[in-house]
Amino acid sequence: MNQKQIKAAVEAMLFAAGDPVSADKLAAAVQLPQTTVETALEDLRVRYAREDSGLCLLHLDTRWQLATRTEWADCIRRLLDARRSAPLGPAAMETLTVIAYNQPVSRAFIEQVRGVDSSSSVSGLLQKGLIEEAGRLDLPGHPVSFRTTDVFLRCFGLSSLADLPPVRGDQEGEAAT
Repeated sequence: MNQKQIKAAVEAMLFAAGDPVSADKLAAAVQLPQTTVETALEDLRVRYAREDSGLCLLHLDTRWQLATRTEWADCIRRLLDARRSAPLGPAAMETLTVIAYNQPVSRAFIEQVRGVDSSSSVSGLLQKGLIEEAGRLDLPGHPVSFRTTDVFLRCFGLSSLADLPPVRGDQEGEAAT
């Protein structure tokens, strides 16, 4: 791998990671000496500092992170707020319903009820703050469970989960199981 490819690989890994990553972990991933990766990191840091780019390379103690420049924070916030306030589609509403009436539930339970992969819907609901991780279930593999949040209650005008309308065919108004 030449120096240009090493820098590209390091840059791609930092982008994909999102969080700060140590030089030794980057070096292990590209199977090169840490000093080689550190040279590439420093070159990238200098390049981002000089370029008229929306990104910068932060050196945080022993770790590195590709981040957006602070001067673009307002634009980014507006973009993310618009995404967060976008209306829920039918798949997301169905997923939210399964969680609300059966919480805490695993992703596998949601998919069993819906009959389709629900990863995208769960991710979107997490981003919007309508659901959150509720710990791990006492089942094989200890899967992560999900529950609704106070944001969910506020958005749907509910005081508590007891205010959820009864499930069709549910005489006593208890949640479906």
